[in-house]
Amino acid sequence: MDQQVTRLVNKIWVKYCSTPDDARIMVAISGIPGSGKTGLATMMATRINEIHASENITSPSPRPIAIAIPMDGYHLTRAQLAAMPDPVYAAARRGAAFTFDGEKFLSLVRDLRQPIHKQTVNLYAPSFDHAVKDPVDGDIVIPADCRVVFFEGNYLSLNREPWSTAAALMDELWFVDVDFEVARKRLVLRHIKAGIAKDAEEADKRARENDLVNGKEIVEERLPVQEVVSSIFDPIWEKS
Repeated sequence: MDQQVTRLVNKIWVKYCSTPDDARIMVAISGIPGSGKTGLATMMATRINEIHASENITSPSPRPIAIAIPMDGYHLTRAQLAAMPDPVYAAARRGAAFTFDGEKFLSLVRDLRQPIHKQTVNLYAPSFDHAVKDPVDGDIVIPADCRVVFFEGNYLSLNREPWSTAAALMDELWFVDVDFEVARKRLVLRHIKAGIAKDAEEADKRARENDLVNGKEIVEERLPVQEVVSSIFDPIWEKS
């Protein structure tokens, strides 16, 4: 495992061990499109769960305590974009901050910030169905006893409401740093694979005229963060 990830895993595990049983640790991982946020969040949740399992050897199958939640499910639907004053522009700019339901995301963050008690119930986050190109409500289960939450998304450290209010509720903000040219190459491959673009030329156009435009805003309007993580050329990160 990369040394920077190992350090972050150890940091969160120590924080978890010193956190009261009725509280959650919440980390928001942001970065420009193609930076590797998803890979990092998934890796972190997996590793924390592995350590938790190794520390509970008396239990045959201890319940996971960590989860990674993507912000993709908070995209506005195609129908919502079509109802905007300029639907063509809205569709072309899908992925920009104004095409996300930030208030809905903030509501989940506030719910997860509440103390855990016997009456605490499971919460649910939306996922994103790339086949239909729309969110799926309530598709990600967040168990009531989940203790460590890694959120990942472009705008989680954006100094603009409601993102800044959600950021203030986090225990830590992390930012995945990547060269824009590296991100562009990743995005071209991603857009073709996901069916967002029919070929490399169209994928490159979308990356340059939408994703990296958003990326500039993400970098320039970033809140102060606790960790800046360098994106690495690792297969698991390349998929994110």
